[in-house]
Amino acid sequence: MPPKIQQKSKEQKMAAAMAGGKGKKKKWSKGKSRDKIDNKVLLSKEQHDRLYSEIPKMKLITVSTVVEKLKISGGLARRS
Repeated sequence: MPPKIQQKSKEQKMAAAMAGGKGKKKKWSKGKSRDKIDNKVLLSKEQHDRLYSEIPKMKLITVSTVVEKLKISGGLARRS
């Protein structure tokens, strides 16, 4: 058997409990924010060529995939 450990007195336990407290209050996180991307508002000649060559070959064509692929704004991607 291991040797007995001396237990704290009631006064020592009470003092330790009072000294601990709650600590710092948890704060809400700001959440993850994405960087603002500067997408083009008008199509250049190269982007126009890429639009008509690459986009029809894609399996799933959505506004977001076109925006990411060509780096153009969402409104322009919807209309093109």
